[in-house]
Amino acid sequence: MSTQQIFLFDFDGVIVDGMHEYWHSSLMACDKYLNSPYIKFDQKLYKRVPNIFKEIRPWVKYGWEMVLIVHQIIKTENQLNNFNKDDFINEYHQNCQRILKENSWIAQDLQKILDKSRGLQIDKDFEKWVNLHKPYFEVINFIEELKKRGIKAGIITTKGKIFAEKILNQLNIFPEFIFGYESGTKIKIAEELNQKYEILGFIEDRKKTLMDIKQNSETSNINCFLADWGYLKSSDRYKLNNEIKLLKLDNLNELLAI
Repeated sequence: MSTQQIFLFDFDGVIVDGMHEYWHSSLMACDKYLNSPYIKFDQKLYKRVPNIFKEIRPWVKYGWEMVLIVHQIIKTENQLNNFNKDDFINEYHQNCQRILKENSWIAQDLQKILDKSRGLQIDKDFEKWVNLHKPYFEVINFIEELKKRGIKAGIITTKGKIFAEKILNQLNIFPEFIFGYESGTKIKIAEELNQKYEILGFIEDRKKTLMDIKQNSETSNINCFLADWGYLKSSDRYKLNNEIKLLKLDNLNELLAI
């Protein structure tokens, strides 16, 4: 293993808050590419991210799920709303699979139209699309400090690499590695990097991902930090064992002492 040190970061919810972009791009995917007979589109939907979408976002693992959720929220009948959201969340994975089956959708196809929606916005008005993302400047400053100390930065995201790269470039962040959903699972990427580098830590806002890393013998040595500022479920901040530490933005620089 190389003595070269690296710090790993999730992207959405850790480096940027992309909530407005998620809603906008998923909505556009439904509007322009999904061809669903169950929705009636209103341009006013673009103006505000509904609270129910924000509340369900912590359960999302892959981008295609957001297209599915937006579709359920904007349906003309039997919409996903505050009255039935708990039932949806309680069996989140099963419900996503059920809705795929009921509509004869394929997850990869939903991902493609989400990517297509993003590509359309980038071509039409790149600056407007980028500005839908709100950066966490504390994290950006932390990455810059790592670089000064000769520590590499790696981004592992379930967003498409090309989209993450465009946003990072706009923020003047140039990590040594960017892995998008095309590169495979986060745990597999972490395994491969762990064989080549000394991983000082991984900052992620999805608790289940960090639990998987700690439970895998090939990656259990990685220091895992749950981003308190990210898209967390209300229960995520509690019942943390000693292997996963809750990290606040104000405490980022303390990691430099690792």
